[in-house]
Amino acid sequence: MTVIRSIRGASRIKTRSHLRWRIPSLRKWTIATAYAGATLGATATWAASSPDAAPEAPEADRNMQAEPAGQWTDVGTRETLLGDMGGLRPWLGKYGVTFQLAETSEYLANLRGGLSRGGAYDGLTTATVGIDTHKAFGLPGGQFNISALQIHGSNLSADRLGTLNTASGIEAQASTRLWEMWYQQSLLDKRVDIKIGQQSIDQEFIMSQYSVTFINTMFGWPALPSYDMPSGGPAYPLSALGVRVRGQITPSLTALAGVFDGDPLGNNPDNKNGTNFNLHNGALFIGELQYAINQPADGDIVGADRNGLPGTYKIGVWYNNGRFADQRFDNTGLSLANPASTGVAQSHHGDYSIYAVADQMVWRPDPDKVRSLGMFARVMGAPNDRNLVSFAANLGVVLKAPFKGRDNDSAGLALTYIKVGSHAHDFDQDNLTFTGGPYGVRTSETAVEATYIYQVAPWWQLQADAQYTFNAGAGQNPNDPTQPLRNTFVVGVRTNITF
Repeated sequence: MTVIRSIRGASRIKTRSHLRWRIPSLRKWTIATAYAGATLGATATWAASSPDAAPEAPEADRNMQAEPAGQWTDVGTRETLLGDMGGLRPWLGKYGVTFQLAETSEYLANLRGGLSRGGAYDGLTTATVGIDTHKAFGLPGGQFNISALQIHGSNLSADRLGTLNTASGIEAQASTRLWEMWYQQSLLDKRVDIKIGQQSIDQEFIMSQYSVTFINTMFGWPALPSYDMPSGGPAYPLSALGVRVRGQITPSLTALAGVFDGDPLGNNPDNKNGTNFNLHNGALFIGELQYAINQPADGDIVGADRNGLPGTYKIGVWYNNGRFADQRFDNTGLSLANPASTGVAQSHHGDYSIYAVADQMVWRPDPDKVRSLGMFARVMGAPNDRNLVSFAANLGVVLKAPFKGRDNDSAGLALTYIKVGSHAHDFDQDNLTFTGGPYGVRTSETAVEATYIYQVAPWWQLQADAQYTFNAGAGQNPNDPTQPLRNTFVVGVRTNITF
């Protein structure tokens, strides 16, 4: 079955300065998913760039689409809906060119609580072209990638939920836009590679292998960077100019480090086409160590070491050297809620977060079968004074091949927790004190998601999903802080098609 590149994050409801771009009416982003059954994208580029991807397949398998037409004759068993595209894919493959086209469409409905009840359709078309420079130009170890997004439909989270978590990882402002455009070069017998260009860092950093099974954005690009990084960070549907270096320190230990533009929107918040190549808003530095255990050997069709259960453990940190407004105090030390306040927030230099991610298979009854149970956990924290979200965590389980004969299906249950920083919480408390009337005080929000992915064909997935959010809006209605929000219950279905 084709490995599909994950859209790791997606639209998330941001601070009010980002509302207009991310969500057509209220605001939103973000993933991967993602990333995994609930994901989209291009096979070749993901496999080459992701440190968590399955080991590189033999040359014959990697060039499968470049073999003579007719290998996949039945529409129910071919890897992509369009097969070899009338011979176009094999012809391009001879010159090292791969083309991938994927469509994700979904309908989600809020059955209770939030801003209002009702449903919404949204969709995402992703087109990716990859070039192997060895085949194309005779340059070993090089890879060029360019991808574009066509985002369509409306936004359930902005229009009907009002929650901090975003129900779908593909929700974003409707647009047709450039996503990524980069060149990657491997060195030292593939132990080091460097990527330069327009990149979406949710494809490589802060990623969880198992969490991308889920639809909710916060299991792709998490809540903390979604709210705390300027414009939500260089993550779907945004990207930023930068350089990423990856090196294999030992067979089990890999290091990633990168520097990117600090604000992917920068001075052009209406950058709907994705061609605002900005380098004028500070810098984002990010580094991550990845430790892998019991990883599969080449040719292991099950994808796990027969002598142990595979797992990956990561620890990382990011730092943005820009200026960040205090969530409570003005430049004189008064609360921003105080009528005597200047209204100009105290400014802080720089922002940062430390995070950890764990993916571990915990059960596999037969090492020769794909049935297995995996768990993931992801935690991260940031300073309280300059950030809306000071702590976020994900936890979940994914069962692969839950039923006999359904080896490519997956079922999952996961929880995401978002804690509002103490300064934002105290600002709400100050508003309550100064107004003397009802005013929502934000604390924390928890969402639970249950999902099932049904593999109809190698190129087609259907996904049923249900999400329940506790303490919606973290205790505050974003449209009217004097009115509470009831807990939300969202159900829906998603379809992924790889052309």
